[in-house]
Amino acid sequence: MAEKPTGPKTSLGIFDKSYKERVTRIEIVAVILSVIWLALCSIFFLSLGPADRSDGSTISFMLVMLTIFLPVAMIWVAATAARASKVMREESQRLQVAVDAMRHAYVAESQNRHAVAEPSVAKKLEEIASAQRKTELALVALSKPAVAEPASKPLVLEPEPDDQAALPLGTPAEDMTPPLGAVDFIRALNFPDTAQDRDGFAALRRALKDRKAAQLIQAAQDVLTLMSHDGIYMDDLRPDLARPEIWRRFAEGERGRSVGMLGGIRDRSSLALTSARMKNDPIFRDAAHHFLRLFDKMISDFADRATDGQLTELSNTRTSRAFMILGRITGTFD
Repeated sequence: MAEKPTGPKTSLGIFDKSYKERVTRIEIVAVILSVIWLALCSIFFLSLGPADRSDGSTISFMLVMLTIFLPVAMIWVAATAARASKVMREESQRLQVAVDAMRHAYVAESQNRHAVAEPSVAKKLEEIASAQRKTELALVALSKPAVAEPASKPLVLEPEPDDQAALPLGTPAEDMTPPLGAVDFIRALNFPDTAQDRDGFAALRRALKDRKAAQLIQAAQDVLTLMSHDGIYMDDLRPDLARPEIWRRFAEGERGRSVGMLGGIRDRSSLALTSARMKNDPIFRDAAHHFLRLFDKMISDFADRATDGQLTELSNTRTSRAFMILGRITGTFD
């Protein structure tokens, strides 16, 4: 028993038959029609008498040949066209099946990839949200004692001395608090980086014992929290830092193009989102203006005592970046 010929198989399993069949029904029909036509022609010429078959001229002979073989040629032309049409249809079906199979494979692979990636992404987002909640709770807990203090003292940004002089009896408790150091103040304005940032929380705790520093830190925290609702995070921004002398001119009250470099935030999306929030959210607008007033008062006092290096460090804190954004939007530097 002869084996059935098999064609090449692909991974999609769509070429299980031979690419071309040797004899198809189209060829069989063409052969039958050709035989029938030739048989009819033979019967016709055999039925004619010797005098009627031909007059011996070349033209008559050519007409007879055309009459016999032209229909046969037309039959095979039609058969060839039908065969080509059939091959094209089959190839189109094979290609369609291949495309569908590739599409299904791609969709299945994409679904599997998303199914694997979604749990890890969700876990990472949950970790980030949890860390942010812990930080906010810690900041709120640390800020409560500072709000309850009835009085305040001037903000003194000097390094903490090792030895404190004895104070007479009856001195207010707030005057017994060591002066806030510039390093702790700058670190507090940058806020702790993570929930495990012990140095950052220690500096923040010391800064919140100062009335003016606590007010600025609380105002900055409110602004940063509201801005984070629009997806604006200070860590994502890379400002163009201004020189310390520009900060000093701003602290002395100078405004205009000479201090325009202080608005070093160039991120268009952050500026657009914050500007829209300022126009549409009265709570955010009030919080922003309150923060700008406190920051303006702070920089006026800080610039008189701080070194150029400390001014540069202050300008790169999260609080200063928020001031740059809000200052550009509200025209503080104009």
